[in-house]
Amino acid sequence: MEMGKEIRRLRNDRGLTQEALAAALNVTAQTVSKWECGNSIPDVQLLPEIAVYFGVSIDQLFAMSPEQQMERIENHIYARGLFSEAEERQLVQQLTAFAEKPDYEGRAKTLLAKLYNNQAEQYRMLAVAVGKEAVEKAGDPDAISELANAWGSYIPDWCVRNHHALIAWFSDYCRRHPDNRSAVMWLLDNLIADRRLAEARDWLEKLARIDKSFRVPMYRYQIALAAGDAAEVEQQLQALESLAESEWCCATTLGDIYTQRQEYDKAVEWYRKGQALQPSPKFTDSAMSIAHICEIRGDKAGAIAAYREVLRLMREEWGIVSGEEREDIERAIRALQ
Repeated sequence: MEMGKEIRRLRNDRGLTQEALAAALNVTAQTVSKWECGNSIPDVQLLPEIAVYFGVSIDQLFAMSPEQQMERIENHIYARGLFSEAEERQLVQQLTAFAEKPDYEGRAKTLLAKLYNNQAEQYRMLAVAVGKEAVEKAGDPDAISELANAWGSYIPDWCVRNHHALIAWFSDYCRRHPDNRSAVMWLLDNLIADRRLAEARDWLEKLARIDKSFRVPMYRYQIALAAGDAAEVEQQLQALESLAESEWCCATTLGDIYTQRQEYDKAVEWYRKGQALQPSPKFTDSAMSIAHICEIRGDKAGAIAAYREVLRLMREEWGIVSGEEREDIERAIRALQ
Protein backbone atom coordinates (compact mmCIF):
# COMPACT_ATOMS: atom_id res chain seq x y z
CA MET A 1 0.00 0.00 0.00
CA GLU A 2 2.81 2.40 0.82
CA MET A 3 4.40 1.75 -2.57
CA GLY A 4 1.10 2.50 -4.30
CA LYS A 5 0.79 5.78 -2.43
CA GLU A 6 4.33 6.73 -3.37
CA ILE A 7 3.75 5.94 -7.06
CA ARG A 8 0.57 8.06 -6.98
CA ARG A 9 2.43 10.93 -5.30
CA LEU A 10 5.27 10.79 -7.85
CA ARG A 11 2.79 10.62 -10.72
CA ASN A 12 0.80 13.58 -9.45
CA ASP A 13 3.98 15.58 -8.86
CA ARG A 14 4.79 15.06 -12.53
CA GLY A 15 1.28 15.99 -13.62
CA LEU A 16 0.81 12.61 -15.29
CA THR A 17 -2.38 10.64 -15.83
CA GLN A 18 -2.54 6.96 -15.01
CA GLU A 19 -2.80 6.32 -18.75
CA ALA A 20 0.41 8.26 -19.47
CA LEU A 21 2.35 6.40 -16.79
CA ALA A 22 0.94 3.07 -18.01
CA ALA A 23 2.05 3.81 -21.56
CA ALA A 24 5.56 4.74 -20.41
CA LEU A 25 5.88 1.47 -18.48
CA ASN A 26 4.12 -0.68 -21.11
CA VAL A 27 1.35 -1.76 -18.72
CA THR A 28 -2.36 -1.02 -18.64
CA ALA A 29 -3.95 1.95 -16.88
CA GLN A 30 -5.96 -0.56 -14.84
CA THR A 31 -2.67 -2.05 -13.58
CA VAL A 32 -1.47 1.38 -12.45
CA SER A 33 -4.80 1.98 -10.74
CA LYS A 34 -4.48 -1.30 -8.84
CA TRP A 35 -1.00 -0.29 -7.65
CA GLU A 36 -2.19 3.06 -6.42
CA CYS A 37 -5.23 1.58 -4.66
CA GLY A 38 -3.06 -1.00 -2.91
CA ASN A 39 -4.77 -3.94 -4.59
CA SER A 40 -1.48 -5.15 -6.12
CA ILE A 41 2.16 -4.15 -6.38
CA PRO A 42 4.47 -3.88 -9.41
CA ASP A 43 6.40 -6.95 -10.48
CA VAL A 44 9.85 -6.89 -8.91
CA GLN A 45 11.47 -6.78 -12.36
CA LEU A 46 9.57 -3.57 -13.11
CA LEU A 47 10.79 -1.70 -10.01
CA PRO A 48 14.10 -0.53 -11.53
CA GLU A 49 12.24 0.82 -14.59
CA ILE A 50 9.76 2.72 -12.40
CA ALA A 51 12.60 4.12 -10.27
CA VAL A 52 14.52 5.26 -13.36
CA TYR A 53 11.40 6.82 -14.88
CA PHE A 54 10.74 8.96 -11.82
CA GLY A 55 14.44 9.52 -11.06
CA VAL A 56 14.27 8.03 -7.57
CA SER A 57 15.75 5.03 -5.77
CA ILE A 58 13.90 1.75 -5.43
CA ASP A 59 13.96 2.34 -1.67
CA GLN A 60 11.94 5.51 -2.16
CA LEU A 61 9.26 3.52 -3.97
CA PHE A 62 8.83 1.56 -0.75
CA ALA A 63 8.41 4.92 1.02
CA MET A 64 11.37 4.18 3.25
CA SER A 65 12.66 7.05 5.37
CA PRO A 66 16.13 8.43 4.59
CA GLU A 67 17.44 6.73 7.75
CA GLN A 68 16.00 3.38 6.63
CA GLN A 69 17.38 3.82 3.12
CA MET A 70 20.87 4.55 4.42
CA GLU A 71 20.73 1.62 6.83
CA ARG A 72 19.79 -0.65 3.93
CA ILE A 73 22.68 0.73 1.87
CA GLU A 74 25.12 0.09 4.72
CA ASN A 75 23.89 -3.49 5.14
CA HIS A 76 24.17 -3.94 1.37
CA ILE A 77 27.79 -2.76 1.44
CA TYR A 78 28.67 -5.18 4.25
CA ALA A 79 26.93 -8.10 2.54
CA ARG A 80 28.43 -7.67 -0.90
CA GLY A 81 31.77 -8.12 -2.55
CA LEU A 82 32.70 -6.00 -5.54
CA PHE A 83 29.88 -3.87 -6.94
CA SER A 84 29.54 -3.49 -10.69
CA GLU A 85 30.10 -0.04 -12.16
CA ALA A 86 26.34 0.40 -12.60
CA GLU A 87 25.62 -0.66 -9.00
CA GLU A 88 28.33 1.58 -7.63
CA ARG A 89 27.10 4.52 -9.70
CA GLN A 90 23.53 4.04 -8.42
CA LEU A 91 24.66 3.91 -4.77
CA VAL A 92 26.86 6.97 -5.24
CA GLN A 93 23.93 8.89 -6.73
CA GLN A 94 21.68 7.95 -3.82
CA LEU A 95 24.22 8.88 -1.17
CA THR A 96 25.23 12.08 -2.94
CA ALA A 97 21.58 13.14 -2.97
CA PHE A 98 21.33 12.50 0.78
CA ALA A 99 24.58 14.40 1.37
CA GLU A 100 22.99 17.52 -0.08
CA LYS A 101 20.61 17.60 2.91
CA PRO A 102 22.25 19.11 6.03
CA ASP A 103 20.57 16.63 8.40
CA TYR A 104 22.03 13.64 6.53
CA GLU A 105 25.29 14.99 5.12
CA GLY A 106 27.62 13.42 7.71
CA ARG A 107 25.98 10.00 7.61
CA ALA A 108 25.78 9.96 3.81
CA LYS A 109 29.42 10.90 3.36
CA THR A 110 30.47 8.28 5.91
CA LEU A 111 28.63 5.68 3.83
CA LEU A 112 30.26 6.99 0.65
CA ALA A 113 33.63 6.44 2.33
CA LYS A 114 32.53 2.90 3.31
CA LEU A 115 31.46 2.21 -0.25
CA TYR A 116 34.72 3.45 -1.77
CA ASN A 117 36.75 1.55 0.84
CA ASN A 118 34.79 -1.61 0.06
CA GLN A 119 35.51 -1.22 -3.63
CA ALA A 120 39.19 -0.50 -2.96
CA GLU A 121 39.48 -3.58 -0.74
CA GLN A 122 37.81 -5.79 -3.32
CA TYR A 123 40.09 -4.51 -6.08
CA ARG A 124 43.07 -5.00 -3.78
CA MET A 125 42.18 -8.66 -3.30
CA LEU A 126 41.77 -9.03 -7.06
CA ALA A 127 45.26 -7.55 -7.40
CA VAL A 128 46.54 -10.15 -4.90
CA ALA A 129 45.02 -13.01 -6.91
CA VAL A 130 46.35 -11.73 -10.23
CA GLY A 131 49.67 -10.76 -8.64
CA LYS A 132 50.25 -14.33 -7.47
CA GLU A 133 49.75 -15.54 -11.02
CA ALA A 134 52.07 -12.81 -12.34
CA VAL A 135 54.84 -13.85 -9.95
CA GLU A 136 54.42 -17.53 -10.84
CA LYS A 137 54.57 -16.74 -14.56
CA ALA A 138 57.12 -13.91 -14.65
CA GLY A 139 58.90 -13.90 -11.29
CA ASP A 140 60.50 -10.54 -12.03
CA PRO A 141 60.90 -7.68 -9.51
CA ASP A 142 58.02 -5.73 -11.03
CA ALA A 143 55.54 -8.58 -10.57
CA ILE A 144 56.80 -9.22 -7.04
CA SER A 145 56.43 -5.53 -6.14
CA GLU A 146 52.84 -5.43 -7.39
CA LEU A 147 51.92 -8.53 -5.38
CA ALA A 148 53.62 -7.21 -2.24
CA ASN A 149 51.93 -3.83 -2.58
CA ALA A 150 48.51 -5.41 -3.15
CA TRP A 151 48.96 -7.59 -0.07
CA GLY A 152 49.83 -4.60 2.12
CA SER A 153 53.44 -5.61 2.58
CA TYR A 154 55.73 -3.65 4.86
CA ILE A 155 57.64 -1.04 2.86
CA PRO A 156 61.09 -0.16 4.22
CA ASP A 157 61.41 3.19 2.42
CA TRP A 158 60.56 5.92 4.91
CA CYS A 159 59.47 8.33 2.18
CA VAL A 160 56.75 5.85 1.16
CA ARG A 161 55.55 4.52 4.51
CA ASN A 162 55.55 7.63 6.71
CA HIS A 163 52.22 9.17 7.67
CA HIS A 164 53.13 12.86 7.76
CA ALA A 165 50.10 14.04 5.75
CA LEU A 166 47.67 11.99 7.83
CA ILE A 167 49.33 13.19 11.04
CA ALA A 168 49.16 16.83 9.95
CA TRP A 169 45.44 16.55 9.15
CA PHE A 170 44.53 14.73 12.38
CA SER A 171 46.69 17.06 14.46
CA ASP A 172 44.77 20.04 13.13
CA TYR A 173 41.44 18.27 13.60
CA CYS A 174 42.26 17.21 17.18
CA ARG A 175 43.34 20.72 18.12
CA ARG A 176 39.92 21.88 16.99
CA HIS A 177 38.10 18.91 18.55
CA PRO A 178 40.20 17.93 21.59
CA ASP A 179 37.43 15.80 23.12
CA ASN A 180 37.14 13.45 20.15
CA ARG A 181 38.78 10.39 21.68
CA SER A 182 38.66 8.29 18.54
CA ALA A 183 40.48 10.93 16.50
CA VAL A 184 43.17 11.40 19.16
CA MET A 185 43.74 7.64 19.24
CA TRP A 186 44.19 7.47 15.46
CA LEU A 187 46.66 10.33 15.74
CA LEU A 188 48.58 8.51 18.49
CA ASP A 189 48.69 5.28 16.48
CA ASN A 190 50.36 7.00 13.56
CA LEU A 191 52.71 9.15 15.62
CA ILE A 192 53.99 5.99 17.35
CA ALA A 193 54.25 4.13 14.02
CA ASP A 194 56.43 6.96 12.69
CA ARG A 195 58.45 7.08 15.97
CA ARG A 196 57.46 10.68 16.62
CA LEU A 197 57.43 9.86 20.30
CA ALA A 198 57.76 13.33 21.83
CA GLU A 199 54.59 14.39 20.01
CA ALA A 200 52.93 11.13 20.96
CA ARG A 201 53.64 11.76 24.66
CA ASP A 202 52.09 15.22 24.41
CA TRP A 203 48.93 13.87 22.78
CA LEU A 204 48.76 11.01 25.27
CA GLU A 205 48.54 13.54 28.11
CA LYS A 206 45.59 15.11 26.29
CA LEU A 207 43.99 11.69 25.88
CA ALA A 208 44.47 10.97 29.59
CA ARG A 209 42.32 14.00 30.43
CA ILE A 210 39.31 12.60 28.54
CA ASP A 211 39.84 8.83 28.84
CA LYS A 212 40.24 6.95 32.13
CA SER A 213 40.26 3.48 30.60
CA PHE A 214 42.99 0.93 29.83
CA ARG A 215 43.84 2.86 26.67
CA VAL A 216 46.17 5.23 28.50
CA PRO A 217 48.49 2.49 29.86
CA MET A 218 48.16 0.76 26.47
CA TYR A 219 49.63 3.79 24.72
CA ARG A 220 52.23 4.24 27.46
CA TYR A 221 53.27 0.65 26.78
CA GLN A 222 53.51 1.30 23.03
CA ILE A 223 55.55 4.47 23.47
CA ALA A 224 57.91 2.76 25.94
CA LEU A 225 58.31 -0.16 23.53
CA ALA A 226 59.12 2.18 20.64
CA ALA A 227 61.59 4.07 22.86
CA GLY A 228 63.28 0.86 24.04
CA ASP A 229 62.46 1.53 27.73
CA ALA A 230 62.28 -2.07 28.99
CA ALA A 231 61.44 -1.18 32.60
CA GLU A 232 58.54 1.05 31.58
CA VAL A 233 57.32 -1.63 29.15
CA GLU A 234 57.00 -4.20 31.94
CA GLN A 235 55.41 -1.69 34.32
CA GLN A 236 52.70 -0.78 31.83
CA LEU A 237 52.19 -4.44 30.90
CA GLN A 238 51.46 -5.22 34.55
CA ALA A 239 49.04 -2.29 34.67
CA LEU A 240 47.19 -3.64 31.67
CA GLU A 241 46.98 -7.17 33.10
CA SER A 242 45.46 -5.82 36.31
CA LEU A 243 42.74 -4.08 34.29
CA ALA A 244 42.07 -6.92 31.86
CA GLU A 245 40.35 -9.28 34.28
CA SER A 246 37.11 -7.34 33.89
CA GLU A 247 37.55 -5.45 30.58
CA TRP A 248 37.25 -7.47 27.40
CA CYS A 249 38.87 -4.84 25.17
CA CYS A 250 41.90 -4.77 27.44
CA ALA A 251 42.10 -8.58 27.40
CA THR A 252 42.10 -8.72 23.60
CA THR A 253 44.67 -5.91 23.52
CA LEU A 254 46.92 -8.09 25.69
CA GLY A 255 46.35 -10.87 23.17
CA ASP A 256 47.70 -8.54 20.49
CA ILE A 257 50.66 -7.53 22.66
CA TYR A 258 51.69 -11.07 23.48
CA THR A 259 51.28 -12.08 19.84
CA GLN A 260 53.74 -9.35 18.87
CA ARG A 261 56.08 -10.62 21.59
CA GLN A 262 55.71 -14.12 20.10
CA GLU A 263 54.48 -15.41 23.45
CA TYR A 264 51.72 -17.29 21.69
CA ASP A 265 50.38 -19.35 24.59
CA LYS A 266 49.74 -16.21 26.61
CA ALA A 267 48.25 -14.51 23.55
CA VAL A 268 45.73 -17.32 23.01
CA GLU A 269 44.84 -17.27 26.72
CA TRP A 270 44.07 -13.54 26.63
CA TYR A 271 42.16 -13.74 23.35
CA ARG A 272 39.93 -16.45 24.82
CA LYS A 273 39.44 -14.47 28.00
CA GLY A 274 38.53 -11.38 26.00
CA GLN A 275 35.98 -13.30 23.94
CA ALA A 276 34.44 -14.79 27.08
CA LEU A 277 34.12 -11.35 28.71
CA GLN A 278 32.73 -9.66 25.62
CA PRO A 279 28.96 -9.06 25.62
CA SER A 280 26.82 -10.20 22.71
CA PRO A 281 26.99 -9.76 19.83
CA LYS A 282 30.57 -11.00 20.10
CA PHE A 283 33.08 -10.04 17.41
CA THR A 284 35.08 -12.68 15.55
CA ASP A 285 38.48 -10.98 15.94
CA SER A 286 39.76 -13.07 18.86
CA ALA A 287 38.91 -16.38 17.21
CA MET A 288 40.41 -15.17 13.94
CA SER A 289 43.61 -14.13 15.71
CA ILE A 290 43.87 -17.57 17.32
CA ALA A 291 43.45 -19.16 13.88
CA HIS A 292 46.30 -17.05 12.52
CA ILE A 293 48.54 -17.95 15.46
CA CYS A 294 47.84 -21.64 14.91
CA GLU A 295 48.71 -21.30 11.21
CA ILE A 296 51.98 -19.54 12.11
CA ARG A 297 52.84 -22.39 14.48
CA GLY A 298 51.90 -25.07 11.95
CA ASP A 299 48.97 -26.25 14.08
CA LYS A 300 46.46 -27.10 11.35
CA ALA A 301 43.95 -28.74 13.68
CA GLY A 302 43.99 -25.72 16.00
CA ALA A 303 43.57 -23.36 13.07
CA ILE A 304 40.60 -25.34 11.72
CA ALA A 305 38.97 -25.34 15.17
CA ALA A 306 39.46 -21.57 15.47
CA TYR A 307 38.07 -20.92 12.00
CA ARG A 308 35.04 -23.05 12.86
CA GLU A 309 34.58 -20.91 15.94
CA VAL A 310 34.59 -17.87 13.65
CA LEU A 311 31.81 -19.46 11.58
CA ARG A 312 29.83 -20.22 14.74
CA LEU A 313 30.11 -16.62 15.94
CA MET A 314 29.07 -15.32 12.55
CA ARG A 315 26.01 -17.55 12.58
CA GLU A 316 24.92 -17.32 16.22
CA GLU A 317 25.97 -13.77 17.08
CA TRP A 318 25.38 -11.98 13.77
CA GLY A 319 23.01 -14.20 11.82
CA ILE A 320 25.46 -14.48 8.90
CA VAL A 321 24.84 -17.83 7.22
CA SER A 322 26.03 -17.06 3.69
CA GLY A 323 28.04 -14.56 1.70
CA GLU A 324 31.61 -13.88 0.71
CA GLU A 325 32.86 -13.42 4.28
CA ARG A 326 31.80 -16.95 5.27
CA GLU A 327 33.08 -18.34 1.99
CA ASP A 328 36.55 -16.94 2.72
CA ILE A 329 36.63 -18.78 6.06
CA GLU A 330 35.33 -21.98 4.53
CA ARG A 331 38.06 -21.79 1.86
CA ALA A 332 40.69 -21.35 4.58
CA ILE A 333 39.40 -24.48 6.34
CA ARG A 334 39.47 -26.52 3.12
CA ALA A 335 43.03 -25.40 2.42
CA LEU A 336 44.11 -26.70 5.85
CA GLN A 337 42.37 -30.08 5.62
